[in-house]
Amino acid sequence: MPGVVESVNVGPVRDVPWGKVRRSGIDKRSAVGAVEVGPTGLADDGIGDLEHHGGHDQAVHAYAGEDLATWSAELGRPLRAGTFGENLTTRGIDVQSARMGERWAVGTTVLEVSGVRIPCSVFQGFVGEPQWVRRFMERGLTGPYLRVLETGRVRAGDTIEVVHRPDHELTVGHVFRALTTQRELMPSLVGVPGLSKDVARRVEAWSAPGRGDRSVR
Repeated sequence: MPGVVESVNVGPVRDVPWGKVRRSGIDKRSAVGAVEVGPTGLADDGIGDLEHHGGHDQAVHAYAGEDLATWSAELGRPLRAGTFGENLTTRGIDVQSARMGERWAVGTTVLEVSGVRIPCSVFQGFVGEPQWVRRFMERGLTGPYLRVLETGRVRAGDTIEVVHRPDHELTVGHVFRALTTQRELMPSLVGVPGLSKDVARRVEAWSAPGRGDRSVR
């Protein structure tokens, strides 16, 4: 069964008290009707820190509504669609098992899984939970970044159909763990084509000669 888009979320860039840039578009709200999806993201969706977010490799961020519900129960408060800064809140598709390079037909677009969302200080400040970055990484419920292969429109209620699944086991969950809590998995990411520039940079930093601690920053 195909998944479905539960909500399409966009938001303007606003001043925030967190992070180095002090500007962010993390506060996203459900859009009404169809939203245009261009090569670098959704119409009317702002990005404050263009050095670390956005671009073709991080054009769209998806997060599972089921995982939002898990966090809601754990935190003891409701979490609306868009709370984690995601553009697409999904339902019925296992985003943790999506593979790098997997392609989704959503609305009139085609999107490709390119990377994973790594939590940052802005995310922690917006959610407002102590030690949020560490908790998020340890829980491992991240969401994928997607490239836009075919532009078009998306809206709440659109189906998410997997139209291509690569023949490898590099899932969203695997890549996230490799970059965060299970560094022993990093060798599996070396030489993999099609990873987002952010993930590729982290892998390159890990594998560089002289990096005895094999840390990823």
